[in-house]
Amino acid sequence: SQYSQEPLQAYIIPHKDPHDSEYLPPNYERRAYISGFTGSAGTAVVTDTAACLWTDGRYFLQAADQMDNNWTLMKEGVPGTLKLEVWLSKHLPKGSQVGVDPQLVSVGDWRTWASELHNHEHSLVAVTTNLVDRLWADRPLPPTGIAIPQPILYSGKKCSDKVADVRAKMDEKGASVLVVNALDEVAWLLNLRGSDIPYNPVFYAYVVITMSDVFLFIDSKKIVTDDTIHFASEKLQVTIEPYNKISSFLEDLIVQSPSDQKYWITHTTSYSIASIVPEHCRISDASPVAEMKAIKNIVETQGLINAHVRDGAALVSYFAWLEKELAKGNVVTEISGATKLEEFRREQQLFVGLSFPTISSSGAHGAVIHYVPTQETDRPITNQELYLCDSGAQYQDGTTDITRTFHFGTPTKYEKECFTRVFKGHKALASVVFPAKIKGNCLDSLARHSLWSVGLDYMHGTGHGIGAYLNVHEGPMGISWRPYPDDPGLQEGMFLSNEPGYYEDGQFGIRIENIQRIIPAKTKFKKKEFLTFEVVALAPIQTKMLELELLTKEEIDWLNKYHSVVREKVTPVLKELGKTEAVEWLHRETQPIG
Repeated sequence: SQYSQEPLQAYIIPHKDPHDSEYLPPNYERRAYISGFTGSAGTAVVTDTAACLWTDGRYFLQAADQMDNNWTLMKEGVPGTLKLEVWLSKHLPKGSQVGVDPQLVSVGDWRTWASELHNHEHSLVAVTTNLVDRLWADRPLPPTGIAIPQPILYSGKKCSDKVADVRAKMDEKGASVLVVNALDEVAWLLNLRGSDIPYNPVFYAYVVITMSDVFLFIDSKKIVTDDTIHFASEKLQVTIEPYNKISSFLEDLIVQSPSDQKYWITHTTSYSIASIVPEHCRISDASPVAEMKAIKNIVETQGLINAHVRDGAALVSYFAWLEKELAKGNVVTEISGATKLEEFRREQQLFVGLSFPTISSSGAHGAVIHYVPTQETDRPITNQELYLCDSGAQYQDGTTDITRTFHFGTPTKYEKECFTRVFKGHKALASVVFPAKIKGNCLDSLARHSLWSVGLDYMHGTGHGIGAYLNVHEGPMGISWRPYPDDPGLQEGMFLSNEPGYYEDGQFGIRIENIQRIIPAKTKFKKKEFLTFEVVALAPIQTKMLELELLTKEEIDWLNKYHSVVREKVTPVLKELGKTEAVEWLHRETQPIG
């Protein structure tokens, strides 16, 4: 604590930027710099005597592997693991001060941490100079990508119309000002895309909306003539201000405005910005933009459907190639496989890049839920073990995310049973009929039921939203055992993943993931609105891995029908690219079973 203005007994290092982003550019990877752990979720705490890192079940193995013995891994969600704020309250000497950079804590987290610490006579202190930055001599520079217009051809709605919808929501809430903080919300609202965060087509900016104006806080070098033309053509007046002026702008606005004017501050807004607005002027609620963005319009919907057809062709090309290479006895490693898959994706129209680093995991690596191969860990994909591949792409018309698990040799009976039970859960969630506006956590156990019945489970959520050429993980809804605090309920037009799995540490991993869209359900009785899913992601699910005697006729029929859709939609794309071997492989892998 020698670097702080006041003595601190603990310092919290979140994996965050000022916008509560999940993935970060190199200059914000402070927690990775200090701990060595590079996963997308996890918070570090340093005290005079301890260094601890909290992360979730996706990252237990990876964090243990990457951190040295100075660090203690705190396994979130495991019985007996104290929450960060509870651990601090219990372990610090009375009257301790806990420091954190207020730009890197959402107002919601600040409230939780501060009240727990306060109850135990400690205090949470905003330390405006980041302590990690003082140690980090060769800290990378901030990203400098420009903002690029997303044409109406793909966005489906003018930014001026989106702003009008937001103002209607503000009016309902009695808010005069809305601060839009999440980067994907800024991009979606203005129909712009960027390249500031790897795999996420966003750019660093804030938007402040009043009833008469739209202010965009952004580094002026990021805005180009095309953007000005874009705003004019979509009939939106935008006032551009420097990125770091957001705080002083809000301070001035508060001084100049009526004292009862209300400011809508979303849950993800940083404490440093939220704290500018006096408590009595704040409306703290979920962002209206998040729910609008989650419900895709007709153009976004068609774009996502089309992107997944092309993506399916790339996956089929890859798995057909991989099976042939292994049969010939050629060496394909996790990295060389992932590189080949990216090549097949590059051949597809409107390809921009990947939507996250490819999880290409062979054998025991499959049990590391978010494993990404490195030069040190890379190993061959063989026909002696399971191969789990979770990958996705950014196309200009949509974002994709799909997982398949293959065995190119002879699987064990246990592997087949685990795979079959994961499939049964996947199918149960894919075909469920549910009332409109039900929360996602009500559906989660459907995907786990078959695994639970034999004493198995998985340590991650079951489904997340996905962006329309935006972030691969998108809220505000999701399907998990824990409720999403801002879940508005599942509605027609939302897209979610369905990805149950099973992981045997040190042995193998299995996951089957498709993106699905929510559509109206046809029900016998018409008392109220019911919904169901339609699968959008298209690639074969390996039938060789299924224990047929564990499947019902309905499950077999569902898979045969899905496979006929995959064959019908993906074959023309493969033929157009002249991939006859991939077509043959696809037809073989989608043969009806049972």
